[in-house]
Amino acid sequence: MHSVLDVVVLSSVAFVGTMFDNYFAFAAQLLVTDPARFRRVAWAQAVGVAMLVVVAAAVGSVLTAIPVHWTGLFCVAPWSMAWYRWRHHDHHAPATYRRGALTTVLVTVALGGDNLGVWIPLLRVDGLVYGILTVAVFAVWELVFLLSAQRLTRHPRVAAFGEANAHRITPWVYLVLGGLILVESGLL
Repeated sequence: MHSVLDVVVLSSVAFVGTMFDNYFAFAAQLLVTDPARFRRVAWAQAVGVAMLVVVAAAVGSVLTAIPVHWTGLFCVAPWSMAWYRWRHHDHHAPATYRRGALTTVLVTVALGGDNLGVWIPLLRVDGLVYGILTVAVFAVWELVFLLSAQRLTRHPRVAAFGEANAHRITPWVYLVLGGLILVESGLL
């Protein structure tokens, strides 16, 4: 078991690290969305993240038959994503076009493979109480995510920097998250 502070910090790193790509995709979408539709698109983004959390928790609960320390092997997921991003660092994501709420949910879920790779062992390792705390931390970060993405759209140079450099930063975040999974599971 870990302290509450440990769970809050680890959950924060896991959320921010895995939502990095989604954050800039969402901000770029907002740049081309009518401000009157921001609320609807933001709700769709939150629903997509909630779906990812439910899937991660469900898969994590199915893994209860597996000893906790073996969930550390899930470190392979973010490490493989880091390797993939390093190998394809010259390939930038396609331009983000105007989308509606349904497309926002689908894109959020589609970009959520890395989230699942990190969130499943995170929600599995420390049990139900800390899992609930982790979900609460995720909810707070999602609120910060939505509000700051809306503010970010008012600064197109910042959004352009994120889109231009996310492919360089993201592999390092995945590498660190894989290490955290190994350590937190007790496999090391």
